[in-house]
Formats: sequence, C-alpha cells, structure tokens
Amino acid sequence: MKRIFSLNDFEQPARRKLPRQLFSYIYNGADEERTMKDNRKAFDRYAFVPRLLTGVSEREQKITLFGQEYASPFGISPVGLSAMWCYRGDVVLAEAAQENNIPAVMSGASLIPMETVAKAAPNTWFQAYMPGDPARVEALITRIANAGFKTLVITADLPVQVNPENYLRNGFSTPLRPSLRLAWDGISHPRWLFGTFFRTLARHGMPHFENWRAERGAPILSATVERDFQARDHLDWSHLQRVRELWKGPLLLKGILSAGDAAIATGMGVDGLIVSNHGGRQVDSAISPMEVLPEIVRAAGGATIIMDSGIRRGSDVLKALALGARCVFLGRPFNYAATVGGKEGVNHAISILRTEIHRNMALLGINRLSELDSSIVRDLGR
Repeated sequence: MKRIFSLNDFEQPARRKLPRQLFSYIYNGADEERTMKDNRKAFDRYAFVPRLLTGVSEREQKITLFGQEYASPFGISPVGLSAMWCYRGDVVLAEAAQENNIPAVMSGASLIPMETVAKAAPNTWFQAYMPGDPARVEALITRIANAGFKTLVITADLPVQVNPENYLRNGFSTPLRPSLRLAWDGISHPRWLFGTFFRTLARHGMPHFENWRAERGAPILSATVERDFQARDHLDWSHLQRVRELWKGPLLLKGILSAGDAAIATGMGVDGLIVSNHGGRQVDSAISPMEVLPEIVRAAGGATIIMDSGIRRGSDVLKALALGARCVFLGRPFNYAATVGGKEGVNHAISILRTEIHRNMALLGINRLSELDSSIVRDLGR
C-alpha cells in the first residue's frame, strides 16, 4: 500500500497477481474498446473554474441517498466474479464499503450467495439482470427481498451476450473451461492460486453463479454449461413495470444513456437512474455518460441521478456532481484494490479518493457538495 498513491496505481500489481484470463475480465472492454477510452477522455472536456477566498475550513462530503446518509459521494459498482480474484471478494467489497459508510452494489453475476453478503453488510444494494421468464422475475425479486436487501438496481443494457473477442484472446470464457492454458496460467500465478482459488475450493467448494436466478446457477469451471442468457432479447418496459410492482423499496435502473429513456423510467416510478455505458463493456462506440449527464438530469424529473464509467480521480467525481449527479460509482479500481490487498486494499482506495475530494473541494473554494453546479466547470468542447 505504501507504493500506491492513486487509484491507477492498483492496476499493474493486480495484473501481475492474476492469471491473464481473470485480469482480462476486469480490464477489457467491448470490440475496439473505443467507449472504454472515451469514458476517460470525456472528463478532459471539462475544466474547473475555482473560487477564491471563500473560507474552506469546514469542508464535508456527506450525501443522502434514499434516506441513508453516506460519508462520501462515491460507491462501489457491481462487478461479477469478484470472488475469483479476491478471496470472498463480494464480502470484502461490501464490508469495506459499510465500514467506510459508502454505498456498494452486489452483482447478480457474483459467486457468493446474496444471503451471505446481506448478512455481512446489511446496507449493501443488489443488482439484478431481469430473467426472461416472468415467473423467474418474481422468484428472483422474492429471494432478494427475503435476503434483506433494501435497494434494488436493475441493469437493462444486456439483452444479448456481448462480443467476447477480447476475453477469448486472453483465454477467458464464462464459465471458464478447463484447458492446459488455464492450468498453466494458474500455476504460474501461485499467490492467486493458493491465496484465492485453492483457499476457496478448500473452504467453500467450487464457485457457482449463485445469484443469476432465484436458483443456484452453473459452476465457474465447467466444460459444457453456459450461463442462462436465453429469452432476454424480448424484454421491454412492461417487464420493468412488473419489477416496480413487486419491489417495495428504492428501485434504480442502470444503463441509461438516453434522456427519453430517463423520462420513461421515472414516469414508471423508478426512484433513481444510473447513467452508465457499463464501463465500455457492452456496445462499443456508446456515448460516454459525462456527455449526456446534463440532459438526463433535466429529463429525470427530480429522480436521483448516479453516474459510473471512467471515474478515477476525486476531480472526476466533482465534475460529475457539478453536472447534476448525486453520487458516482467505480468498479474496476476497487476490484483491482481488492485483488492487491483484500479489504486493506479497498480501504486504501476509498481513502485515496476521499482525500482527493476533500483536497479539491478546498482548491475549488467550496465547503459543501451542494455548492457545486455547472458554473464551477467549463465545457471546453463547446
């Protein structure tokens, strides 16, 4: 941790520790990875207009989301398979978030039962992909509620399986298929092999997709079984309406990039929107959230707006908040941090980002995040 000064510093040690198949799953994006790269470039389009001599000795970065106060305006995005690169990764991420009082979202593509994570960190949110079968939708929603989750995130930007070419080049598939290459990459990364994979096998057995549906899914290491992506391309707004009827707590829709979709979702009673292109992992050349954030805020009718994709610095967080987001989420950096240092690594990553925000608030001349608005940033692209 002593050599890690920014969130970007976690990436290379994570690359060295993990077999290339698993690092590829975190790192790579879709197709030519234009969207993944553009997500970072979008932040460069905006410059700050600092204010001087305002007295900034009383700075705080607290926010409130759905009645819950959090210590900072950022959280941990859902990333599937976290337990494959960090022992009990989903629990590690959720517990670190709760101990630091920031929001965290558990992925529906996770390998630890949702009930285990909800018990360890009761304030965790859950992210689900809607099953194509209405009966399965109801069964999954019932299981999530019974597990104790209070806030539900529905990810809607995955009607079909994405192009896996970048994963396949590095030997990754879902589930992982046994091969000589996979065996060699595991053996050649002994810290991961013994500290994560064998440790998991010894204590918990072969990891499975535990939460993709209401019932237990396929094992992560399999020669034939594939995850159930069938019957999802027909999903439409009526399926979201059914989720709204079933779920009694705060409901968020993730994957919003269109102001029209934002208006439809909030008109159906969705409580919050996550403006996201899935970190560039779905459709390549999708517009970056920063480019559409202001128009989605205007279209959302007062719903809570959260943003993810491409955030790496405290300055990025403050730019997004200045354009109307209430909170932002990060996925890759916190998963690299968990890979490198477990909970200590995640705590360190949270501390880095929190410190950057605290420092930059002083340099911008503000004490409260509510003082941020579009006047404090300049759009250099216009």
